[in-house]
Amino acid sequence: MVLSLEDANRVMQGALTKAKELNVRVSVAICDAGGRLFAFQRMENSILASVFASQGKAITSVIVGRPSGDLPEPQVNSPLVSIVAAAGGTLIAGKGGFPLLRDGMVVGACGVAGATWDEDERCARAGVEHF
Repeated sequence: MVLSLEDANRVMQGALTKAKELNVRVSVAICDAGGRLFAFQRMENSILASVFASQGKAITSVIVGRPSGDLPEPQVNSPLVSIVAAAGGTLIAGKGGFPLLRDGMVVGACGVAGATWDEDERCARAGVEHF
């Protein structure tokens, strides 16, 4: 099963529409099932860190197959620290990333960053609702 560009754009639009409703500025990253960036948009005046954080949340969701906010913050000597290191430090255990599921299979993920974690999560969830 493959994520199409049409799918990605629909998810991204849903997330951006919610961000506008909330009056926040975010970046939205859509990655494919392999965790590679597939589509991306950064709203004007969003913080630069949102570029990296949105991608990290999407990659995290693909790798674990669940929302990035479900993961605990990595603690010293936890297995999650090793996983983050193995992934090149790209994973982010914070609210705002959701996997895109088709017939129970992870085909990609949506990651949103730039606002509070709760606002990021609301935007990402809105995007996934359009999938």
